[in-house]
Amino acid sequence: MQRREFNQHLQRSAIALALAPWLSAVAAPADKPRVWHTNPFALGVASGRPRADSMVLWTRLLFSEEDRAAGADALRVTVEVFADAALKRRVQTTEAITNEARAHSVHVHLQNLQPSTDYWYRFTQGNAYSTVGHTRTAPALNADVRELRVALSSCQHYEQGQYIAHAEIAKEKLDFVLFMGDYIYESSNPQYAIRKHNGEEPKTLAQYRERYEQYKRDPMLQAAHAAHPWVLMWDDHEVVNDYANDQDRQHTDPKQVLLRRAAAYQAYFEHQPVLLGPDKDNPANMRLYDHLSWGKLADVWTLDCRQYRSAQACRDPVRGGGRMVVQCDELADPARSMLGAEQARWFTEGLSHSKRQWKLVAQATQISSTSVPTPVGRSYWNDAWDGYPEARKRLLQTVVDAKLSNVVTLGGDVHCNVAANLRLDPNNPQSPIVASEFVTTSITSRGLGDKPAALIRDSNVDLLHYRSDERGYSLITVTPQEVRCDFRTTKFPAGSEAGLKTQATYVVKNGKAGPQAI
Repeated sequence: MQRREFNQHLQRSAIALALAPWLSAVAAPADKPRVWHTNPFALGVASGRPRADSMVLWTRLLFSEEDRAAGADALRVTVEVFADAALKRRVQTTEAITNEARAHSVHVHLQNLQPSTDYWYRFTQGNAYSTVGHTRTAPALNADVRELRVALSSCQHYEQGQYIAHAEIAKEKLDFVLFMGDYIYESSNPQYAIRKHNGEEPKTLAQYRERYEQYKRDPMLQAAHAAHPWVLMWDDHEVVNDYANDQDRQHTDPKQVLLRRAAAYQAYFEHQPVLLGPDKDNPANMRLYDHLSWGKLADVWTLDCRQYRSAQACRDPVRGGGRMVVQCDELADPARSMLGAEQARWFTEGLSHSKRQWKLVAQATQISSTSVPTPVGRSYWNDAWDGYPEARKRLLQTVVDAKLSNVVTLGGDVHCNVAANLRLDPNNPQSPIVASEFVTTSITSRGLGDKPAALIRDSNVDLLHYRSDERGYSLITVTPQEVRCDFRTTKFPAGSEAGLKTQATYVVKNGKAGPQAI
């Protein structure tokens, strides 16, 4: 059976059966008001997918033992939206019905909103009220926008530090948080744990739900969600480390990988302010890649680099996933893809025809090279774009062919702060710089040691800034004149010192590719 036929078979069988309750209709709840003994909104509130006239609001209800004994069937949840922080000017009220098959998660797609407008919102159910969240819509598509401020963040291993970066993000004046993956971690490393995961490594829907519950209870993470809308992309740890499409590091039967992926994607949807859930015909598929325009100032793409990619090149036959590879002919195979054919066509079309001043390409990992010399040739990390050089070349060739300027890529995953030049031929000074890259360090997850980081930095002339020793996020400020990146950091483990500082600042000037230190 061919891989495509095999996947189509799965769409009609085991995966669909595993998540059948999610696909069923929600029965109408009783109208009698419920009296809660414990506030069910313990996971906070969130907003996401900002548009000029719409927004997605999210929450999830939790049940204490006493409240569950009173019944956990379908519930009607009210959402109130206000034009002021004092909650005096209500502009919308709507209701959503949720049930246990959805883990009592609530997604409300607010529409008919005004562009560039602040809103405050809260959820109610019976006698229970959620905390109040704040959100803000995007500008009108033809608006002249003077500034876009974004917190670029990723990689928040719960065990390896406190979320002090989110505490600062919550206080910043931002248009949205751009989170680029590893929202949860399925794995543990006792050597670096300053607090513990609950339960064992998640593989089932119930276990992934439990892991999200633990992360979502963190007050600093809740504060960042309540303060700003989020634009989200996943990476690998939302499912399992280094997975690639239907392959994992243990060379597990692809059928089992897709079953696990279906459970993980379902739990992801249940805990995030995103518009679309898993595909009803194939719950192991969920479209997350998206495009957002910010007035005339910027186009923003969020690209999925996990769900559709080819397996890593020259995989270890015992331990798959990411590793350094040398003399690997498979790297040069033009059929290998990071984005998959459909997403790649969609992105190439959008990027080629973008007329907005800045083109921001957000994806989960690092595009610039981190290869290092060995006695038998360069060695490449096969899980980032270095492992997909032909796909990287196609992406950057699009920039060249369309004669685009002001392309800036934004990434995460590698637990390093990176400012880099992007060329068709990496690290070749004779190859023109065609785009610019900023990669943010992790919120908490540990980075490389000093020696390997120094070797990578010294071996790649395109890396203008490369530090993996500190944790934090990156403040991205876009104006007509420049894109500015302030790397905001703290010592590892995060929380061992008070507050964050600016590690370095780089800018990309209008019309000139390549970051410049200031």
